[in-house]
Amino acid sequence: MSDVTVTVRGEHEARLSPERATIRVTVRAEGPERATVVDHVLRLTEPVRSSIVGRVDAGTALDWSSTRLSVRAERPWNAEGKRLAPVYYASIDVTATFAEASELSLWISDISAWDGVEIGWVDWHLTPETRVRVEREVAAQAVGVAVTRAEAYAAALGLAQVTPVEIADTGLLSSTTPAPGAPLGKARDAVAFAADAAPAMEYEPQDIVLTATVEARFLAR
Repeated sequence: MSDVTVTVRGEHEARLSPERATIRVTVRAEGPERATVVDHVLRLTEPVRSSIVGRVDAGTALDWSSTRLSVRAERPWNAEGKRLAPVYYASIDVTATFAEASELSLWISDISAWDGVEIGWVDWHLTPETRVRVEREVAAQAVGVAVTRAEAYAAALGLAQVTPVEIADTGLLSSTTPAPGAPLGKARDAVAFAADAAPAMEYEPQDIVLTATVEARFLAR
């Protein structure tokens, strides 16, 4: 039997517990006087900042940041269709990162009832070092799955050897099929990754799923 081109797909996934949780908290104030609203939101934000700074200093939180003060004005309409005096809205966002879900929950419990405080999304994530390491491992496993599939197809045809021709992200494999005996193309060091995390508003961590999918072409002999 002459050489046969085998095109396959390989997938692999890894499930990991989140290592970090970053939460956004928004402090808001509103009223008819701009200066008063600005002063009010700054006063409401101060205990939130003090609370998270104290946790960072104690080591129960990793870091924090806040955005600049945002102020906007709107002129509402009354029931008779008359434009009323402006209402001013001011807000400041504070983000904080925790390594332990229990510490995050304690902080949320402390500040959630404070005036003007709105608890926003939580981003469960991995450290950059862990993500890079696991992505490499998942990519290698996905390529291994593709090789195993190609070998199985070749064996079913009574062929004993498979030689890689091309490896690419999903959808990027070239559309042309190399002729048997043609020079082998250089494998592209590429892999398609996807990551699924817990829903943003859930404060109980769920597994983060890292997946990799590759498409590969082999010559079977």
